[in-house]
Amino acid sequence: MKKIIKEVLDTSIYLLVVLLLTYLVITFVGQRTVVSGASMEYTLSDGDNLIVDKISYRFSEPKRFDIIVFPFQYADETYYIKRVIGLPGETVRIDDEGNIYINGEILDENYGREVIEWPGRAYEEITLAPDEYFVLGDNRNNSSDSRDPSVGNIRKNDIIGRAWVRIWPLSEFGILKHQ
Repeated sequence: MKKIIKEVLDTSIYLLVVLLLTYLVITFVGQRTVVSGASMEYTLSDGDNLIVDKISYRFSEPKRFDIIVFPFQYADETYYIKRVIGLPGETVRIDDEGNIYINGEILDENYGREVIEWPGRAYEEITLAPDEYFVLGDNRNNSSDSRDPSVGNIRKNDIIGRAWVRIWPLSEFGILKHQ
């Protein structure tokens, strides 16, 4: 009988430790997320499963072209995944030809799927606060992003993490290219 009680106690402690470690990893280190929609095509596709690195931005700042995950402010349990274009303190503007300007200079980037047709609120120069980022989807004409007032600029505190690894589909498995 003592042996059975010891086995049950050992197993219970083991399971408790596993559950605690799982909770800590999901809360502070990384989590799985599923891409829903086409706003990041061709980099990410609908149904892709990703691991989001939740720890890097505790020690460093997001960089231009990082792919980040953040909550949509008007819907519970809805998260957006977009690419950082504008950094804190910069000015961002998009002209009628779809050119992106950072501090008055055309941004040299090749992540956009097509030329931007709608500059949205970035038609006029937007100055980012010291803790704000301007984000765009790679599928520029099929993305709700910082050009849309319902998304707007993203505050550093609202960033959940950086998309790190695609785990599904297996044919696309690997670390995501950001820079």
